[in-house]
Amino acid sequence: MGNFTDIGIKKDFVKGLNELGIKIPSQIQAEVIPILLGGNVDLVGQAQTGTGKTAAFGLPLLQNINPQSEHIQGLVLCPTRELGKQIAKQLFRFTKYSDKIFTEAVYGGEHIEKQLSRLSRTTHIVVATPGRLIDLVKRNAVDLSHVNTLILDEADEMLSMGFKKELEEILSFSAAVKNKWLFSATIPAEIEKMISTYLAPNATRLSMSSKNLVNEQINHQYLVCEPEEKLHVLMQFLNTERENRGVVFCKTKNTTKKLTKQLIAKNIKVDAIHGDLLQKERDKVMRAFKNEKVQILVATDVAARGIDVEGLSYVVHFELPQNEEYYTHRSGRTARAGKDGTSLCIVTHEESKQLKYYEKNLNIKFTRIQKVR
Repeated sequence: MGNFTDIGIKKDFVKGLNELGIKIPSQIQAEVIPILLGGNVDLVGQAQTGTGKTAAFGLPLLQNINPQSEHIQGLVLCPTRELGKQIAKQLFRFTKYSDKIFTEAVYGGEHIEKQLSRLSRTTHIVVATPGRLIDLVKRNAVDLSHVNTLILDEADEMLSMGFKKELEEILSFSAAVKNKWLFSATIPAEIEKMISTYLAPNATRLSMSSKNLVNEQINHQYLVCEPEEKLHVLMQFLNTERENRGVVFCKTKNTTKKLTKQLIAKNIKVDAIHGDLLQKERDKVMRAFKNEKVQILVATDVAARGIDVEGLSYVVHFELPQNEEYYTHRSGRTARAGKDGTSLCIVTHEESKQLKYYEKNLNIKFTRIQKVR
């Protein structure tokens, strides 16, 4: 597949990537980066979460920035504050050895005055949730007249979260932007309409197949048990992991809350993240997890979007996700930066049939274990 230099990334950025353990481009990076570096282009990329999208659009975005100019030149829209902060952090890491490129993340749930203060400094790239960006535009707090690259990340997720009106408003006043790059796991009719209305008729389209998208460093395992045995099996697994850290995924808020209480009762350093939490509560949980005061996070799928914590050894699927995209997203929380990781499914006999579907569509192989060692 070659390396990042071969596909056009400048050596200063490659040096930063190497330090992060990112040396060989993923499928989406190898296909997207040369196109985005080839001149002004509108692009639609259909790709699932956890495929390396941030570097795929982030590296060309950074190479498009003129650090000597003080204007905002790049705008990235995303659905959640967690994902926004994660993207901004990654862009910062990529620029460790390059000229200073300043990125600010702005989102709801934080006092707008703090963000106004940060935006008063030199800013080259703004990463924003749609609602907060509209608020800032209405206050004349951001000048987007020099933006030459607009990126919509997880466009379908932004629509499902009710940002349709805001997205259309932003796209309408960004008509003159030379590069519009839209990434989405699915392309429903509303996204198709948005593409035909706001992107060039000859926009380049790329669809990453589900195959080869799951990190090869992940060891996929499953254990079959009765429903009432799941907690016992989970405890056995956590005991073998000792001080290692990870995320346990559930399908519903109720299971997430119940399982967290059960694990706390067994003296596990655990906390939960789910849709009923206020933003400040959610931030408090994530801080504790990142600072290692909490060893294990129990999470629902939607609430876990954007979680990016280094050094996670495993993920456990206490309940299987509703679709393969979420399996890719969940599993991608581990085995980051070239490290190995374990993805363990604790399933009933009936649920185990779903794993054959994942194997076929994600091109992965599950190993059945009889008991936790």
